[in-house]
Amino acid sequence: GPGAADLITLRGARWLAQADIVLADALADPALRDLAPQARWLDVGKRGFEHSAKQTEINALLVKAAREHALVVRLKGGDASIFGRLEEELIALAEAGIDSEVVPGVTAALAAAAQAQRPLTRRGRGRSVSLTTAMTERGELRAARTADTEVFYMAGRQLAALGRQLLNAGWAADTPALVVSRAGCADAITSEHLLALSLIHI
Repeated sequence: GPGAADLITLRGARWLAQADIVLADALADPALRDLAPQARWLDVGKRGFEHSAKQTEINALLVKAAREHALVVRLKGGDASIFGRLEEELIALAEAGIDSEVVPGVTAALAAAAQAQRPLTRRGRGRSVSLTTAMTERGELRAARTADTEVFYMAGRQLAALGRQLLNAGWAADTPALVVSRAGCADAITSEHLLALSLIHI
C-alpha cells in the first residue's frame, strides 16, 4: 500500500493517538509512529504468501492484545479490505467476543494512479476497474481481461510473464501499461510502457 504517513485518514490518526499498542504491517510507514509515541509497537509484517501459520499467530496476538489493553490498533498498509487479510482477523476477534472498527485507508491502486496522474477510469472508455493479485495462493500467475482497467498487486518479478498473459487474454499490444513501485512514497518509481514493449523494458 502507499507508504506515505500523511495519507492516513484523520480517523486513523485519532485512533493511533489513543492506542495503547499498535500491531503494524511491514508496509506501514515508520513515520506513523510519531502519531502514537506512547504506544507499544509490534512488527507483525509478512510478505507474499507467508500465510497460514503467520496469519494464525497474528490473529492470536490480536486477541491477546485486546484482552490486555484498552485500545489496540492493527495498522495495515493501504486499505485493510484490499488484499489485507481483513476478514480472517475480524473473524478471530468476533469469535473471541471482541468489538472492532474498520477504518478505511488509501489502497495502493489509488495512490499509484494519483501519483502518476493517470486516472483509473475515463469517461466513455474506462467504465470499470479490476483489482487483482498477480499470483494465486498456489503460486500460479493469472491474468485476464475482466475490466476496462486492470490493476495487479504484488506482480514483482512476474511482470514480463504477466504482460505475455495479458496479450494472450486479448489486450492490444499498444495498450498503455503503468508500473509503480512504492506507491505513495516520495521515492516511488513509475515507469510507463506499451504492453508489448513492457516485455522488453521491465
